[in-house]
Amino acid sequence: MTNVELKNILIHRIAGINDKSFLNAIKTIIETKSEHTVYKTTPEQQQRILESRKQIARGEYFTNEEVEMEIDQWLKEK
Repeated sequence: MTNVELKNILIHRIAGINDKSFLNAIKTIIETKSEHTVYKTTPEQQQRILESRKQIARGEYFTNEEVEMEIDQWLKEK
C-alpha cells in the first residue's frame, strides 16, 4: 500500500468518527508528527513581535547570561 492510499483510507475512516475525545487524540498524534506548526496571532501580538525584532536589530536586548547574573545579584540583595 502506498502512502497516498494509506492517507486516503485514514481520511475516509476519520471522516466517519464522531467521538470528540478520540478525534482530539488523533489530532494530538498528528500534531506531534507535523513538520510545520502554524501559530495564529492577533494583530496586537504581530505588532509586538515586529517591535521586538526591531529592538533586537538595534541591539536592545539582554543575553541569557546577563539576565541570570542580574537575577543572582538581585537575590543576594534580598
